Amino acid sequence: MQHTRVFLLGFMGSGKTYTGRRLASRLGYTFTDLDALIVQRERHSIPDIFAKSGEDTFRQLEREALEATKHLEQAVISCGGGTPCFFDNMAWINQHGLSVYLHTTPEVIQTRLRRGQQRRPLIKGMNDSELQEFIGRMIEIRKPYYQQAMVEVYQQSDEEDMAAIIHEHLLDITGH
Repeated sequence: MQHTRVFLLGFMGSGKTYTGRRLASRLGYTFTDLDALIVQRERHSIPDIFAKSGEDTFRQLEREALEATKHLEQAVISCGGGTPCFFDNMAWINQHGLSVYLHTTPEVIQTRLRRGQQRRPLIKGMNDSELQEFIGRMIEIRKPYYQQAMVEVYQQSDEEDMAAIIHEHLLDITGH
């Protein structure tokens, strides 16, 4: 079974974009970041879309961007952290490609999110304890969606080469 689209899923800060670029390079695939696709289509940043139109509008734009990936071949697509959790996006993802959940520890996520916190509308302005509580609560809410992924890879630290690990999983699944 050949998968021409690989969808990377996981909580914000799990490394979907970083890993996605590296995985695409390893596979000889193109790379698409769903958030970047939304920004390109809307000509507004994600924080601006949230501020001006709200999360519901953003989620609809996200769904439209996701559906637009249907025409991509040999592509790695990095989804937003909430993408699988709205509409029937997770079923759509599994129907149109191979889904990979980057299961990253809350500690690694918090360390990463602190660095770019002001660029992320859902966590902007949170102190460390608020951020820690938010991450724990949201991961629990989103876990049932993430766990519907066809492949789940675990990341305990920043030292692990997730692209290489996912590539190995894909070789096991596809045989090439």
